[in-house]
Amino acid sequence: MTRRLLFAIAAPFLLGACATVSAAPSATIFDKGMVSAADPRAADAGAEILRAGGSASDAALATLLALTVVEPQSSGIGGGGFLVLDDGNGRIETFDGRETAPMAAGPDWFMLDGQYLSVAQAIPGGRSVGVPGNLSLMALAHERHGRLAWKQLFGPAIRLARDGFIMTERLNAFLTRARATAALTPEGRSIYYQTDGDTPLPAGTLIRNPALASFLGQLAAHGADSFYVGPNAQAIVSAVSTAPRNPAPMTAGDLATYHAKQRDPVCTFYRRYRICGMGPPSSGATTVQGTLGLLERFDLRALGKDDPRSWHLIAEAERLAYADRERYLADPDFVAVPVAGLLAPDYLAARSQLIAIDRTMPSALPGNPAGVKVALADPLTLDVPSTSHFVAIDRNGQAATLTSTIESAFGSGLMVHGYYLNNELTDLSLIPDRGGVLVANRVEGGKRPRSSMAPTLVYAPDGKLRLAVGAAGGATIPAQVLKAIIAVIDWDLSAQEAITLPVIFAPGGTALFVERDSSMEAMIPALRALGHADIGLRERSFKANAVEVVNGRLVGAADPRSEGRAIEE
Repeated sequence: MTRRLLFAIAAPFLLGACATVSAAPSATIFDKGMVSAADPRAADAGAEILRAGGSASDAALATLLALTVVEPQSSGIGGGGFLVLDDGNGRIETFDGRETAPMAAGPDWFMLDGQYLSVAQAIPGGRSVGVPGNLSLMALAHERHGRLAWKQLFGPAIRLARDGFIMTERLNAFLTRARATAALTPEGRSIYYQTDGDTPLPAGTLIRNPALASFLGQLAAHGADSFYVGPNAQAIVSAVSTAPRNPAPMTAGDLATYHAKQRDPVCTFYRRYRICGMGPPSSGATTVQGTLGLLERFDLRALGKDDPRSWHLIAEAERLAYADRERYLADPDFVAVPVAGLLAPDYLAARSQLIAIDRTMPSALPGNPAGVKVALADPLTLDVPSTSHFVAIDRNGQAATLTSTIESAFGSGLMVHGYYLNNELTDLSLIPDRGGVLVANRVEGGKRPRSSMAPTLVYAPDGKLRLAVGAAGGATIPAQVLKAIIAVIDWDLSAQEAITLPVIFAPGGTALFVERDSSMEAMIPALRALGHADIGLRERSFKANAVEVVNGRLVGAADPRSEGRAIEE
């Protein structure tokens, strides 16, 4: 099979241009729309919007707002996200709501007393907080693709915050594990903890968040601008600059000048299926699509999902794609990211020759794609797993796949108006150089951190939408998404079966991780025989969501490792 880039994407990325990709118009009209999210209450919020006549974009935005309430550990209006959207006619747009570093940030942003902080030291408090992007993303997407009034999108989330929601076992476990962050401020302790301030409220407790309900009402009435200027902006500045841990300079100007951006989609072909995703500052599309391109010459269908060699090949391709990710991926407004070169057929074909079906590469180094402007160091930085993904498709065929995050569990721990602020700046390289050579993803004022988020749309050979998918879980996100795509295309599995399959994760170097307590553990001896000596077990913290099109109807999928659910309108 041949694999080719759909269009020349290097120049638009370097210029930060805004464009769409045209495909064959979709004539599909579905009986009912569908939402899949990591929490059933959030999925129901999106489905409610679809029932009211909202678009898939409307439903996704309502889902994001509801997740701010019921999944505070993972995403929300205090963070950022990426949206990949098909307008229902095959035209794809991508929206970048990634957070930005304050303009005061520079190479030594994470240095204290002459030493660079570790990620764990840098997370809590003010220094890790980027300017939140989700509200600006919402406003841009709603302006272009909304059908309902802006304020109507807030109704389900306001009810959940005002009337209360039931504490789940999952949220209780996060509050226990991440207490140092979740309970960093009195506000967090008062909402989620017992009077001792140390013990989370038990699962089954009705949780109310009146401060958040009130603030969501203000946003509904006054629009996204009221997030970035005025009292809320001042509250964010105050929380960051007077934080009990790692206070840092952030200004009202940092918020007032923030804008979400439309960027060009990144689309390639894999076995005649068109795969489209989010480009830089996300590394999702290039890593997912690069891995698929490296695998195209291998007959994964013949090998099947139960052959350890299939997973060995996937791991080897991941190693190469993640090596390129580490060296080259960063904010394209600051760094010339060679997207076209990384996904060029000749480049991937040559890289693929490094992979053998019967043995492991001794090392997986970055390649030298066309378009490289400067030599950059390549530290291995793995973003902390949290995040939430959700998918909405309406009956007119509009499809929205959106990944939102506040980075680690409960973000920075700082709370404003009932929502947590992100710790997204720890996705930048805390140390700006390696041996005097600059790192592409180093800290700079106004810069957007590299992300692993990989919201993805998959189109069948007839040009019609086949699958909308994405995942949460830090640097494992591309591995989860590409595994699902391979399972659907090569192994003829349903989206639900594909998501349920165990995850193999090879982020670079010689390390290989397989999912603990999964069927893949039985493959470890065979993987060792193929040369994988450094194999570790990774906890079942994966969380993917999808909606697929099967015989003209929508079928939802949600990760059984999570509380997720797919709900029809």
